[in-house]
Amino acid sequence: MARPTSAFRCTECGWSTVKWVGRCAECQQWGTVVDAAEQTGIVRSVQAVTPTAARAARPIAEVEAEHTAHRPSGIGEFDRVLGGGIVAGAAILLSGEPGVGKSTLLLEVAARVASTGRRVLYVSAEESTAQVRLRAGRTGALHGELYLAAETDLATILGQVDQVAPELLIVDSVQTVSSSLSDGLPGQPSQVREVASTLIRVAKERGLPVLIVGHVTKDGSIAGPRLLEHLVDVVCQFEGDRQTALRFVRALKNRFGPTDEVGCFEMTGDGIAEVPDPSGLFLSSTRTAVSGTCVTVALEGRRALPVEVQALVVSTKAPQPRRVVNGVDPSRVAMIIAVLERRAGLRQLGEHDVYVSTVGGVRLVEPGADLAIAVAIASAMRDRAVPHELAAFGEISLAGEVRPVTSAKQRGNEARRLGYTTILDVEAGSVHAAVERAMMASTSTRERELDAAF
Repeated sequence: MARPTSAFRCTECGWSTVKWVGRCAECQQWGTVVDAAEQTGIVRSVQAVTPTAARAARPIAEVEAEHTAHRPSGIGEFDRVLGGGIVAGAAILLSGEPGVGKSTLLLEVAARVASTGRRVLYVSAEESTAQVRLRAGRTGALHGELYLAAETDLATILGQVDQVAPELLIVDSVQTVSSSLSDGLPGQPSQVREVASTLIRVAKERGLPVLIVGHVTKDGSIAGPRLLEHLVDVVCQFEGDRQTALRFVRALKNRFGPTDEVGCFEMTGDGIAEVPDPSGLFLSSTRTAVSGTCVTVALEGRRALPVEVQALVVSTKAPQPRRVVNGVDPSRVAMIIAVLERRAGLRQLGEHDVYVSTVGGVRLVEPGADLAIAVAIASAMRDRAVPHELAAFGEISLAGEVRPVTSAKQRGNEARRLGYTTILDVEAGSVHAAVERAMMASTSTRERELDAAF
């Protein structure tokens, strides 16, 4: 009996199957499995075409680069992530969770660019023009050079581009725009691929920068085919917690600049505002010496940010003490508590509830905050306040050693710039020595305060 041949294959990865399925089992893309007999690629031989003089290949040193310079958008934090500004002909993809503020940010970018005299076309495929106008009036984004259109058809959007002749095009969002040249509903991989490739082709041919909004899936990745991320020049991720006003913009891919820069923003009642110096967002407002607090210097991309870690230790008679954390990794806190019990002499922690939290809603995921967490817990356990002039950063090993962290020099310089004169880092050697040094600094500060009082 002859073996059945593959009758269907995936246009994305080439996976084949004997029957049709809606989702590819190899690349997990929807709507990409088609009949293998269907002609989906180039089947005829291609004849060579002589290029015109304008498109002829030239030595790379003779190619003009003036038109590819960065042009500032008017928002310094956004330009920082892009590498200095928006490049002519660049395709920029901005993704993020629903309600994080993507449309608000792009509307602010459109208004800032329009205020410089450059014409901007904002195409809203999810909201009506009246809704966008209402938000623009609330955020102060009204300008004569900012044009607004509510379209979901790709051909109509291209007609709007021909009529308005903008210098910046914003499409919100690519998953809600459809093309008559592709089958399927808006948002399906074939539609997203067709719409994105057409917009990017127009951007390259006309030197028109295009900002595209993309949806995300439940796990936080960009929705649609992975081809979308390969086609665009810049992929930005807009992050933030709905419970806090802080927002971050990160570059996951950037052909025109670095990918380790982070832009800080704050959602306000008047829209979104950039935060050029976020050093005060993650520190408590009170200057009274309180036990259980310690400042660390965390890295967000290339930026060193001071973050205050707070701890509370309460005695309990429960057989299983509670370990409640907010903004830090629970497993690392449990490891730090074990190291403090075994290596730093705090053997009574097993009989106490431990609460650890960060200030400002920031989340610390790097191991550089281990030493600050340990000092805060030790300070709360001994009920001795750490002086405000002390900052700590370093990774703690199970042997009780303080290990070096990345960009230690940059962290130390930022801490000294902000007035932290005592730095606990890898030079402390061990977590026991670091805790004792912090306690000695606390005693010296208290003695100075008593001397000043008398």
